[in-house]
Amino acid sequence: MSKRDFYEVLGVDRGASDADIKKAYRKLAIKYHPDKNPDNADAESRFKEAAEAYEVLSDQQKRAKYDRFGHAGMGGAAGGGAGMNMDDIFSQFGDIFGGAFGGAFGGGGGGGPRRVKGSNLRIKVQLTLEEIAEGVTKKVKVFRLVQAEGVEYDSCRQCGGTGQVRRVTNTILGQMQTASTCPACGGLGRSVKSKPKDADQHGLRREETVVEIEIPAGVEDGMQLNLRGKGNAAPAGGMSGDLLVQIREAEHEHFTRNSRNLHLDHYVSFVEAALGAQVEIPLLQGKAKIRIEPGTQSGKIVRLKGKGLPSVDSYGKGDLLVNLNVWTPQTLTSEERDILEKWREAPNFQPDPDPREKGFFERVRDMFS
Repeated sequence: MSKRDFYEVLGVDRGASDADIKKAYRKLAIKYHPDKNPDNADAESRFKEAAEAYEVLSDQQKRAKYDRFGHAGMGGAAGGGAGMNMDDIFSQFGDIFGGAFGGAFGGGGGGGPRRVKGSNLRIKVQLTLEEIAEGVTKKVKVFRLVQAEGVEYDSCRQCGGTGQVRRVTNTILGQMQTASTCPACGGLGRSVKSKPKDADQHGLRREETVVEIEIPAGVEDGMQLNLRGKGNAAPAGGMSGDLLVQIREAEHEHFTRNSRNLHLDHYVSFVEAALGAQVEIPLLQGKAKIRIEPGTQSGKIVRLKGKGLPSVDSYGKGDLLVNLNVWTPQTLTSEERDILEKWREAPNFQPDPDPREKGFFERVRDMFS
């Protein structure tokens, strides 16, 4: 099951302050604390979920990474329900509750209109390896719901704008009051009084919007970027949804990719392999010259350090691995054939009966071991 959005878990806006995040977590920790919910697996799960959300959103670096990449960008950085035990969670309470946890109970949960989040939008953006190497800003057109101009609201008559309706019932223990979501406004506390003709029942209309997306260097195919608040608007001034941008990597003419490393197949002539040479190869930006040692065998790998791709979440660059292949002529003139026939039985032209050459992937593995 996929994780819930951390802001949604704590019930705060994307732009919530550190104090708001701390306050929201304190409220949830009180509500779902094991001492108040003995043998309640659901409460324990929510308790841990809130702790995980707080651990990330209370840390500025983790929060910034989460805002950009969502759960996919956390890797092992988010503890909480996945890596924290109860002792780890309780260790946070000195900061959250200013000392012992006891005595923190008793806070009353308020009520109020429900804030609805707009739906998310999903798009795909295709990038070249050159764009991935440097990072790029893309402008894309999306159709999203926005708040229409001229919409007027009225407070809900049934709940008086509170978003809740309360009922008092008589029991043998006395009167008991219960609260539930207002059926008339769905908990929003208000309803649309008037709206333009092109707006829907919530006062929203669809329009084309140009969104600027800053894509960092080193992203990978399938990675998803989250643009907070760039999705559909929500009814009654709620939180806008997110724009989820999925990265697609275009196939390259020369290179294939393996994480941060690039692979290039380059062909050299038999003469270059036998005598040695200096050959030119393409890079993502520009070209480079590499030396072919005399007697080079087909399949030899030449590594160019730092000529690969950057990592999206760390420093340094990968390498370019050039796989050298010796090209065998497919057609020969009679003169060329005569020359080669003279050397057919020459000792130096005979293959080694036991070269003990490793396979391509073994050689690549050895280079990094």
